[in-house]
Amino acid sequence: MAGADSPSAALRRHDLCARGIRLAGKMRSDVVDLLDAYVERQGLDASASVAAVEGVPLAAVERWDEQTGTQRLLENLAAYRAFRSLLAQMLEEQREQLGEADAALDRALAAVLLQVSAFAYHLEELLRLESRGPPSEEEDGPPPQPQGLFEQKLRGLGVLRELAQWAVRSARDLRQLAKPQGAGSSPSLAESP
Repeated sequence: MAGADSPSAALRRHDLCARGIRLAGKMRSDVVDLLDAYVERQGLDASASVAAVEGVPLAAVERWDEQTGTQRLLENLAAYRAFRSLLAQMLEEQREQLGEADAALDRALAAVLLQVSAFAYHLEELLRLESRGPPSEEEDGPPPQPQGLFEQKLRGLGVLRELAQWAVRSARDLRQLAKPQGAGSSPSLAESP
C-alpha cells in the first residue's frame, strides 16, 4: 500500500470517495424513481413482498464495522458487477415484453444500467489506488431466467429494491473510507469502532 501512504494518494482517495458518494446518492435517487415507475407500469403492488432473488447480492452485512476498506470495496465491486448483468437482462426482457411501447421506462432502466457500470469502474479506480487492482471479472454466465412474466416482474422489483439499498451502503462505505487515517492506521484500511 505504498501508494496510499503519500499525501497526494490520500487526497486522490478522498476525492474519489467524495465523487463516489455523490454518484451513489444520484444513483439511489434515480433507482427510487425508476422503482416507482416500474411498479406502476408493471402493475405491481409497491408493498409486494419479494423473497431473496437468486443472483442479487444482499446489501445487509453482519459486523459491517469490522470490515477493512479493501473488503468493502471488493464487496461493492462484486455487487455492482452482478447488478450490471441483472439490469442488462431486465432491459432485454423489458424490450421483449413492451417493445417501443414504454420508451420512458426503457430509457430510465438504461440510464441506471449506465450509472451502475460507471460506479463499478469508479470502484475499480479506488482499488487501483489502494495498490490492489480489481479482481478479474468472472463470468458466471447469465443470471437465472425467471419462469414466467410475473416472476420476471417480481425479480425486477427485487433487483431494483436491493440496488437502492446497495447505493445507501456504498455511500456509507465510501464515507468510512474517506475518513482520514491516523499515523498508526493499518495498510488494509481497517477502521476502529
